[in-house]
Amino acid sequence: MSFNIGLSGLRAASKDLNVTGNNIANAGTVGFKQSRAEFSDVYAASMGVGKNPVGSGVLLANVAQQFNQGNINYTQNSLDLAINGSGFFQVSNNGALSYTRAGYFGTDKLGNIVDNFGYNLQGYTVDDGGTLQVGAVGNLQIKSTSQDPKATSQVAQTLNLNSTNTTPVTTPFDPTDPTTYNSSTSTNIYDTQGNSHVLTQYFAKDAANDWTMYMLVDGKRPNFDADGAVYQNTPYAFDVEFDAAGKLSVVTPVDTIVSGVPLANPTAPGSATGTLFFSQGDWVPVIEQPAGSGTFVRNEATADPAGLAFDMRGSTQFASSFAVSSVSQNGYTTGELAGLEVSETGVIFARYTNGQSRIQGQVVLANFANPQGLTPVGKTQWVQSFESGEPVRNPPGSGTLGALQAGALEDSNVELSDQLVNLIVAQRNYQANAKTIETESAVTQTIINLR
Repeated sequence: MSFNIGLSGLRAASKDLNVTGNNIANAGTVGFKQSRAEFSDVYAASMGVGKNPVGSGVLLANVAQQFNQGNINYTQNSLDLAINGSGFFQVSNNGALSYTRAGYFGTDKLGNIVDNFGYNLQGYTVDDGGTLQVGAVGNLQIKSTSQDPKATSQVAQTLNLNSTNTTPVTTPFDPTDPTTYNSSTSTNIYDTQGNSHVLTQYFAKDAANDWTMYMLVDGKRPNFDADGAVYQNTPYAFDVEFDAAGKLSVVTPVDTIVSGVPLANPTAPGSATGTLFFSQGDWVPVIEQPAGSGTFVRNEATADPAGLAFDMRGSTQFASSFAVSSVSQNGYTTGELAGLEVSETGVIFARYTNGQSRIQGQVVLANFANPQGLTPVGKTQWVQSFESGEPVRNPPGSGTLGALQAGALEDSNVELSDQLVNLIVAQRNYQANAKTIETESAVTQTIINLR
C-alpha cells in the first residue's frame, strides 16, 4: 500500500511542477491567466474499515485558472486593447467563437480588425450610413475609403458689435476700403464637391442700435451673376437691429441700391428671429479661373440642396470691442483616414484629415457565470463549455464588465516570486514521496531477509 501512496504523491508533485512550470513559462504572455493545481486525498471505499481508515494517497482534483486582473501595460498601437475588469474579447475563426484577454489587434488587408492569429474581433457593426447597429454582433471592420464631402447647410454665429462705434466716414460701402465699414469677419463654408469658400460679413453702423451687414462669398455676390455680370461684386445687404439692452432683435434682408437701381436680396428670414435662410440658388459657388487672374466663373458645384440656415441669435451690441465669441458650420471637404481612437466603452472612431470622425463599430465583451468552467484551447484563448454557461455580451463598462483601455495590453497575472516558492515546495514534496517509497522498499527488504 505504501508504494501506491508514495507513487501517487510523486505523480501529484510532478503535476504540481508541470503547472508551476507552465505558469513561469507564460509569465510574459499577454492576457495569460495562471493556473493552480488543486489536490484531494484518497481513501479506499470498502466495508468495515473502522472510524480511522488509512488514506490511499493523493489525487489531482482540478487545475483551476485564476482570472484575477493583470497589470495594464501601455503601448503605441491604438488597436492594442486591454480590459480593466471582468470580461473577454470575442473573436471568430471562420465562425468558430473563442474568448481571450490578449488584446493584440490590428487590421488585415480588407480592413477587418483581427488578432495576431488572424481571428476577427467581434462587436456591434455599422450600416452603410455609419449608424451603429446595437445588438448586431459581427466582425468589426475599419473602412479606409475616403470620407465624402458635405456641403454646409448650417452656420451658427455669436458676435458682439461695439455700441460706441460711429457711422463710417466714407460711403458707399466698398469691401476694399476699411473706412466704409466698422468691422468684418470670415467663415469657411463648403459646396457639394467639398470645395472651400470664404463667406465674409462686413458691419457698418447706420444709427444707434441699427447696423447694415454686407455679405460676400469669395469676394463675390453670393448668387454671382444671377443679377447680371455688372453686379457680381455687389454684396447682399441685411438690416441688423438691437434693442435698448443691446440684444439682437431682428435681421432682415434689404434691397441694395446700385446707381439708383434697387437690387433685391433673395434671402428669406429664418424660422426664428435672428436667423436667415439661403435657398440653394441664393449661393452659387465660384472658382477663380485661372488662379490669380481675378476672373471668377461657376465651378459647377452647388450649395446644399436643402439650402443654408444662418443663425445669429445671441449676438449683442455692447460697449466693448467687436468680437466673434463662437462660430460653427457643419460642412467639410473630402477626408482621408488619419487615425483611430477607441473609447472606454469600446466605440471605435476613425479620424479623417478633414477634422471629422466617424463611428466604425463598438467592441463587445463576453462574460460567463462560471469563467473557470471555460475550456482552454491554447493561443491564450478559451471556448465555452457546459460548466461555463452561456456568454452574456454587452459593451465595456456595462454592468459588471470592465472598461476598455486602448493603446494598452494586459500583462500575465503570474507572480514569479510565488511560482518560485511553489517550485521549491513541489520539489520537496517530490523528494519526500520518493523517500516514502525508498523507506517502504527498505522495510520490505527487511521482511524478506527474516530467517
